[in-house]
Amino acid sequence: MVSQDSYVIGVDYGTLSGRAVVVRVSDGAELASAVVEYPHAVVERSLPGSSDRLPPEWALQIPEDYRQVLKQAVPAAIAQAGIDPVDVKAIATDFTACTMVPTTHDGTPLCELPQWTQEPHAFVKLWRHHAAQPQAERINDLAKARKESWLPRYGGLISSEWEFAKGLQLLEEAPEVYAAMDHWVEAADWIVWQLTGSYVRNACTAGYKGILQDGSYPSVEFLEALNPAFGRFVVDKLDHPIGALGDVAGHLSAEAAEWTGLPQGIPVAVGNVDAHVTAPAAKAVHPGQMVAIMGTSTCHVMSSAELREVPGMCGVVDGGIIPGLYGYEAGQSGVGDIFGWFIKNSVPASYHEQAAKQGLGIHEYLTSLAETQNIGEHGLIALDWHSGNRSVLVDHELSGVVVGQTLATRPEDGYRALLEATAFGARVIVETFNTAGVPVTEFIVAGGLMKNQLLMQIYADVLNLPLSTIGSTQGPALGSAIHAAVAAGLYPDIMAASEAMGSVNKAVVVPIEENVKAYNALFAEYSLLHDYFGRGANEVMHRLKAIAREAQATASLKTEVNA
Repeated sequence: MVSQDSYVIGVDYGTLSGRAVVVRVSDGAELASAVVEYPHAVVERSLPGSSDRLPPEWALQIPEDYRQVLKQAVPAAIAQAGIDPVDVKAIATDFTACTMVPTTHDGTPLCELPQWTQEPHAFVKLWRHHAAQPQAERINDLAKARKESWLPRYGGLISSEWEFAKGLQLLEEAPEVYAAMDHWVEAADWIVWQLTGSYVRNACTAGYKGILQDGSYPSVEFLEALNPAFGRFVVDKLDHPIGALGDVAGHLSAEAAEWTGLPQGIPVAVGNVDAHVTAPAAKAVHPGQMVAIMGTSTCHVMSSAELREVPGMCGVVDGGIIPGLYGYEAGQSGVGDIFGWFIKNSVPASYHEQAAKQGLGIHEYLTSLAETQNIGEHGLIALDWHSGNRSVLVDHELSGVVVGQTLATRPEDGYRALLEATAFGARVIVETFNTAGVPVTEFIVAGGLMKNQLLMQIYADVLNLPLSTIGSTQGPALGSAIHAAVAAGLYPDIMAASEAMGSVNKAVVVPIEENVKAYNALFAEYSLLHDYFGRGANEVMHRLKAIAREAQATASLKTEVNA
């Protein structure tokens, strides 16, 4: 029996902030939470203290921002919960992925060494760092030519977001940094290393982002064919003992105990990915239950008893979500990010003023205008590729499109078209899984976007599926807490802990028949654009990216010459 006074801590590291949640082990009740915004957010334009412009498609972060979450959010959540820290039995963390940290042998990030403070490649490469697309394309071309057995496990394409593409970019663009790096570490494992003093590589990111399949990475011969200096990448920089999900990675060190206010020596669970750890929080531990974690991006995860090749999926890993089942992942690189970009760049001041008069946020105000429209009334179709396409095209050189704009097009029209575009992108993913023999029988939404009722209704209508929603507003953190409870031995496995501590609201949004028919017609138009721009009929997006890179490189050269 679990004591009523037993608690665990789940810490969720997102793109812009980290949060700690105190969870009661007996029933999953969330007693308190605290959030810390990363002081440096996402470093996209220039390094701190530098005026030098970063190249396009770069996205970096500062590792000290992550430590501050442990130092501030964890003690604040404990204080708010009013519990005795002695009653906290374990802590677990989850992270965005694939977010990579180049470190020394003891885990010190290279960017924290004096000689590398102004070297971009020494910093954390966030998941949405897409500047390794050329390296990803070479990996894919070579893997196809060699008929590598692992490639179908990733839908036939390796992403520029993942460990090997980013590692190859590091080698080729900053060989001196690559040489100084002892470990190429997922942030999910780095933060556990900070908590315990022990480096354990988690099975989830190793499988999905690190091309670890059936116990093996890509061969030395394959890596040498990419670049002779890359041949020992796995051996020298990447390979490390793997920890299973829900296992103990180590125990809280004296230093981390001082940071967090937690008892030294409590178990720290093996790290995990924010999306994958959310599945047990939503009680999605059975085949057919697809969880869409909708935030700045969307990650789609589900389990199945069957191993299938799904075109364009991010990966399938044995036990990648729940031990004993194959875990599948797909995703959309931009969702909430796209809505935020639109608000920032395409909404006039008069709309912000009107929203303020009505006491509404600008998203709420635009939603209130958009929801009065009939489906198709705005005359627009958009492609949701402003941050590239993760699934099913796996191409981060793709970009956003809006078709049908006229002088009568209003901001609410464009806003609704973008909401719909992300739903169409999700439908492409669901239909691809269904066709491949991994049927999606339930669609469960988690993440901050589930509070937008118009968006949820659009998804239900476009997918023609009822939507369930996670019962927690802190899905990843709750999922981490569930893993912490298992690591502490308070439940025998993740399924049992999920049943006791997880929460889901079943079929809270159902499709409307007439809306389904209307969206089927629009989805047909979306599909035409999707294939025309995304499957090689017109490479204009790639050409424009190349032109932009050349122009920006020329501008940088002129700046250096003038300096």
